[in-house]
Amino acid sequence: MRRLTGAARCKLVLFGISLALAGCVPTPPPETGTAPQTAAETEPQATTETAPQTAAETPAAPKTVTPSPVPAATEAPEPAPRPATEAPAEPTDATPTPVSAPQTAAEAPAEPTNATPTPVPAPQTAAEAPAAPEAETPAPVPAATEAPEPAPRPAARAAKHMVAAANPLAAQAGLEILRAGGSAIDAAIAVQMVLNVVEPQSSGIGGGGFLVHYSAKSQSIESYDGRETAPAAATPDMFLNSDGSRREFHDAVPGGLSIGVPGLLRMLEAAHKDHGKLPWRRLFDSAIELADEGFEISPRLHGLVSRDRHLKKFDATRSYFFDAAGEAKSAGARLINRPLASTFKVIADFGPDAFYIGPIAEDIVAAARGASPNPGRITANDLQTYRAKKRDPVCSLYRRWVVCGAPPPTSGGVTTLQILGTLQEFDLAAMKPGSAEAVHLIAEASRLAFADRGQYLADPDAVRVPVGRMIDPGYLAIRAKLISRATAMEKAEPGNFAKQAELRYAPSPDEHGLSTTHVSAVDGDGNVVSLTSSIKSQFGSRLMVRGFLLNNQLAEFSFSPMRNGRPIANAAAANKRPRSSMSPTLVLNAGGKPVLAVGTPGGSATIGYVAKTIIGVLDWKLDPQAAIDAPHYVNLNGPTDLEADTPVAALQPVLEGLGHKVRVLNMVSGLHAIQITENGLLGGADPRRTGVAIGD
Repeated sequence: MRRLTGAARCKLVLFGISLALAGCVPTPPPETGTAPQTAAETEPQATTETAPQTAAETPAAPKTVTPSPVPAATEAPEPAPRPATEAPAEPTDATPTPVSAPQTAAEAPAEPTNATPTPVPAPQTAAEAPAAPEAETPAPVPAATEAPEPAPRPAARAAKHMVAAANPLAAQAGLEILRAGGSAIDAAIAVQMVLNVVEPQSSGIGGGGFLVHYSAKSQSIESYDGRETAPAAATPDMFLNSDGSRREFHDAVPGGLSIGVPGLLRMLEAAHKDHGKLPWRRLFDSAIELADEGFEISPRLHGLVSRDRHLKKFDATRSYFFDAAGEAKSAGARLINRPLASTFKVIADFGPDAFYIGPIAEDIVAAARGASPNPGRITANDLQTYRAKKRDPVCSLYRRWVVCGAPPPTSGGVTTLQILGTLQEFDLAAMKPGSAEAVHLIAEASRLAFADRGQYLADPDAVRVPVGRMIDPGYLAIRAKLISRATAMEKAEPGNFAKQAELRYAPSPDEHGLSTTHVSAVDGDGNVVSLTSSIKSQFGSRLMVRGFLLNNQLAEFSFSPMRNGRPIANAAAANKRPRSSMSPTLVLNAGGKPVLAVGTPGGSATIGYVAKTIIGVLDWKLDPQAAIDAPHYVNLNGPTDLEADTPVAALQPVLEGLGHKVRVLNMVSGLHAIQITENGLLGGADPRRTGVAIGD
């Protein structure tokens, strides 16, 4: 690893690759080409801003801001106990089911290497600009009551290798691959294929994902983009009614129109070529066996099927998930998927080409284009020409660590880094986890980050995305000054990075989808994987082909391509990749060694869940299980959402006194994390779902 020094001269090469590292991304000069056409702007204009200037040499690091006192009653009561084996049902998109998620006080593990990197420059930036995006609106639930103090949940421990995943059968498949000498990538692929069988509502080969990988041999970090693409026939108005109004989400989603070209297999193929050890064929064995012989339907899967409003609309999903009487197949019944076993056998033997070219591809096209309602636009050529992309990860310093995530078209990496970068101005370590003081500051930092996210983040191959300036520490230090210790912002405005017309996008209000999964894996050689994959909504488009569900990821585009006469960066377009919130993340110490892999499902709240967990491990010295168990609090530049039936729900009156609009909600994350310490591996799995962390 090259040292982090001021001599980086704004193009830092870290771990052998060029990274968009905060403080080392120069301000791009204005482009002289023709800007995209925009209509007259009707929103308030931004105050004049000079683009961030990055110094060649390193000045003093930003000073930590000491927060002023907050109102009384800043500490939350102790949480209610949760048995380690509890696995509540995931909610549908419309109707959550209550969960409880205690904040624990597990003893902190040994800290990672304490070398201190040389500070990065804090460039000069400027003022902020117009209206911010609307936040997504989950259904509120009543505030929680206090409960008895729980016993801490212990983190899983291992000495050599570990997998953390959303289902015990999937995690076991990954562990078997590691025991056979497979790499972390091998294990992640095996886990993903089993998840396609046992957790069909969340992910699979009919969807896409993002993967961040650390190679112990080369000490390099790579990011793989397997995001779905829009078909060549996609248009910005594809989700509008004939009168130009936006279609309702649940009216547009079921069927073929929302299906993007699946990218998961091409992404895993690329990662396996770079970092796999075992044969591709071997990685499908467990999934083929489970699909062929069946598995017991979990109470969670049964509940999701029972509550879904669209599965019965299509023959394949109706016959697979429901009995002859039209009732969801009962929990404990054996669910067999021989069509999927056959599909896996073909892909295992002939590689992903068998998916993208030939009979499987033809069946995907036929199902999408022949769907009723909402016939799709995907073609055989769209599938044949799909390519996964290797992109530089986005990385930035947080305290004495380097945090790396996936770059756009996912917003997860940049927005997480913005939240953390803004919070560098505050001494979170001196605050109690879950206190009103900490919740207020984290919510306000998130509010600012989501304002920028809604305005600027989209597919970088289709629009200009100012990634470097968005995570610049000088810019974030100025943003942090907008945070008041005494008063919450009603609505944060996005930063104005330049006068160029191509950056004058309108905020995007569209946010939907909860169905995703995350896998973290560490192998015996020290390689680390953080993989998040999805078919978007629960059960995706509800169209099933050869045993797997097809995604509805095109519904991640903004349904309206214009707002107040201005284009929206995340509008649909031919071959474009929709913006995501997936946030697979790796954290490294100052010596360049990985110390944490983490990620989660959760829609746009994913970003807040990941940021909270990173803060828990790094600032509050919680082990990963305790950091995962800690109650959620999220702000998407709207209301501050507090997790129901947890201690933070009791903070509602205090936060409302600071000016927050507070909602108490169920928040069904699916965090899976592995911490790498000098004393071995510590794993955590989210008790809000059914995952586990296991290893040797």
